[in-house]
Amino acid sequence: MSTDPTSTAPWLQGAGILAARQIAAMAEAGLIAHAAPFAPGQIQPASLDLRLGARAWRMRASFLPGSATVMERVEDLKLHEIDLTQGAVLETNCVYVAELMEGLNLPETLSAAANPKSSTGRIDVFTRVITDRTRSFDTVSAGYKGPLFAEISPKTFPILARQGSRLSQMRFRNGGAVLDDAGHRMLHAREPIVTSADPSFHNGVAVSIDLAGFGSDSILGYRAKRHTGLIDVDKVAACDPKHYWEPVYAEARSGRASGLILDPGEFYILASKEAVRVPPDHAAEMTPFDPLVGEFRVHYAGFFDPGFGAAEAGGLGARAVLEVRSHDVPFILEDGQIIGRLVYERMAETPLSLYGAGLGSNYQAQGLKLSKHFRA
Repeated sequence: MSTDPTSTAPWLQGAGILAARQIAAMAEAGLIAHAAPFAPGQIQPASLDLRLGARAWRMRASFLPGSATVMERVEDLKLHEIDLTQGAVLETNCVYVAELMEGLNLPETLSAAANPKSSTGRIDVFTRVITDRTRSFDTVSAGYKGPLFAEISPKTFPILARQGSRLSQMRFRNGGAVLDDAGHRMLHAREPIVTSADPSFHNGVAVSIDLAGFGSDSILGYRAKRHTGLIDVDKVAACDPKHYWEPVYAEARSGRASGLILDPGEFYILASKEAVRVPPDHAAEMTPFDPLVGEFRVHYAGFFDPGFGAAEAGGLGARAVLEVRSHDVPFILEDGQIIGRLVYERMAETPLSLYGAGLGSNYQAQGLKLSKHFRA
């Protein structure tokens, strides 16, 4: 039996994703180390934003530490060290590793998972969290005690980042509470989680692509431009979208709905056909790309917080905005094609504040929307 006093703490009772109050209690109990007090809004309804630390390193290659620590591998593979205290430009198609301001001292009952923040994924910055002696990205084993690092690789736009910039987010799990197919059906019967008339439940609920076009001009998405200016990851509404994106418009084909040919290596912002709802007592995640559905990757940033699209938080349904990149060959997406699945998990407790309910959430009630860095 565990002798760790935190394992019986009242705020750790109940299986599921920990809510904001529980995350704050973790920090107070010393389970989350932080080099500086948390910033306003850093604790979200079901996750914690992770902040870049003072140092980063340009790397020869991406890596997993395996039996080593991250810093041991950094010493082997680094090209040079970067000071983030005054801000630094991270160039496209380069690999960086940055220390994070947060570390963990988890009890054996708690594990964690990380994902890029939505705003990070929408500017095509590929980032993953790494721990010491791990063999997988973005996963933290139960009982992990040690520092956290972020691998960062901007793919399309060069970015300006600094100490305190928040590119990733982390969820904490007490046991397991992932819904099975029957659980997803029951939740949808209780309160619809997608607006599809005939949703598909298999390892989650299916989400399809909307290529019919939005608005009077039938815009269906945006394709990123190359050789653009910098994006400061901490500045909101600072960039003119026309300098970074070109709109893609729907085109009818022989009486059928529009389709879209994804060009290899290009980055697109598209939206789901279904409006999505995450009830207050659940959280959701877009599952990783399934190679059986086509040669493309969908959704770098997969966390959906409690209250996303929910009436209780002023959402009334919100589209899932999808970051899409084709791989080695051109690939045709058809309107209504399934491109991902949302997996729901129970919360260990219902958050006191929901996504979009007074939290300044950028994407509540969204349709097709670029990241917060761009002016509307």
